[in-house]
Amino acid sequence: MPQPAPSALPDIAERTLLTYLEAFLGLLLAGSTTDIVDLNFLQSAAVAAIPAGLTVLKGVIGTRLGQIGTASWLPHKSDPTFRP
Repeated sequence: MPQPAPSALPDIAERTLLTYLEAFLGLLLAGSTTDIVDLNFLQSAAVAAIPAGLTVLKGVIGTRLGQIGTASWLPHKSDPTFRP
């Protein structure tokens, strides 16, 4: 009996959370070490939500392009985690 396809939701959630944290910390570091970015804590938190939101969109598209149950865009043949 074939196994049901896993849900891509945990994969998308992990990617989104990590993207948000990376963008947020990157903005904080850039603001504290350079004159290029002048954002306070709350502004950095708000701006970091933009790439996180795009990650959700990318993940949803990936569920249609890549391996079932993941947010990866890799085709089945190129995905190292693919198990038929």
